[in-house]
Amino acid sequence: MALLTSAADDPVTYARRWQHAHRRPVIGSFPMNFPAELAHAAGALPVIVQESRTPITEGRSLLAEFYCGYTRSVADQAAIGELDVFDAFVAADHCVQLLGAVDVIRYARPDKPVHFAQFTSAMDNASTRPRVDDRIADVRAEIESVTGHRVTDAALRESIAAFNRNRGLLRDIYALRRSGRAHITASEMQVLVKSSMVMDIDEHTGLLKDLLVRLTAEAAPADVVRVHVSGHFCHAPRPELLDVIEESGAIVVDDDLYTGYRYISTDVPEESDPVAALSEWYLDRNHNAPCPTRVTSDVDWDTYLLDSIAASGASGVVVLMAKFCEPHMLYYPELRKALDAQGIPLLLIETEHEGIPLEKLRTQMETFVERIRRSAAPLTV
Repeated sequence: MALLTSAADDPVTYARRWQHAHRRPVIGSFPMNFPAELAHAAGALPVIVQESRTPITEGRSLLAEFYCGYTRSVADQAAIGELDVFDAFVAADHCVQLLGAVDVIRYARPDKPVHFAQFTSAMDNASTRPRVDDRIADVRAEIESVTGHRVTDAALRESIAAFNRNRGLLRDIYALRRSGRAHITASEMQVLVKSSMVMDIDEHTGLLKDLLVRLTAEAAPADVVRVHVSGHFCHAPRPELLDVIEESGAIVVDDDLYTGYRYISTDVPEESDPVAALSEWYLDRNHNAPCPTRVTSDVDWDTYLLDSIAASGASGVVVLMAKFCEPHMLYYPELRKALDAQGIPLLLIETEHEGIPLEKLRTQMETFVERIRRSAAPLTV
């Protein structure tokens, strides 16, 4: 866990050390839909750029204050040179704010190649699949140009298999947590997923295998309240925020966070043409973990959430909403309506880069937990 935590907490230092040791490029990407296998198959290290914990300084003049904390942090990191370790940046679109942050990188670091692959957000139109195929082919060509290495089909298949193995191990750990066979805190679970976004995938897989051997069963207290944590599509919630949730009498048994189950929900098919398989992965993700920035006619995030709650036995939902996250803000009323209709308790917590008062959060969580306990307690005469 110490090695994984180090990489998760300081991805830039990890990338710099890897670059020095291997003398190969490091490719930066952004949430939520970039196929990292393409960069790996070219011999590069794919790293998802993370929010920095440092205060935003120069970035304040580059993006408006009503942009979310993640995008303002990315802009600031670009401005002060923290992202100079990356040899290139590749983005598969997610939201307007993220595109603004990518534009800041172009402005602040004009020498860095930046490729924008606009994946269509309408997932089941007749034109969607060929468009995604074309965009992935464009990304492949761009990465080959940046790295100077051809991405062969054989190398891409090996990379797909490597990332699938890693996602499978992380899903195994999720299953252990849901079942109660292993107690893994929410902040520890986040470290496991976040570090997989940063580290060499084979190194990370080796550490996960070692961790799985060491995990031991640890029963939760009888009166603990099982909750599902939802939201945060781009950046990782602060560990102290997750710790307060569980210190208040709750235990997180499942989530749909980006630095959580959303990231590992879907494997890439290994039997078909590898580029076509990456397109299939992109389309399948919205079935396995729906996103309000993507549209599939027969899929809804609220239905997915209700099914997940039923499967995990959660008694309530804690929604973490990044301040100014427009996709989440627009979808939240539908989410709340669905949970209210089923009588599932819900607590909304708005987060921001500058942090939130933890004692206020602790009071909110303790009240939320007590409300769930009282609603579940049998009536006495």
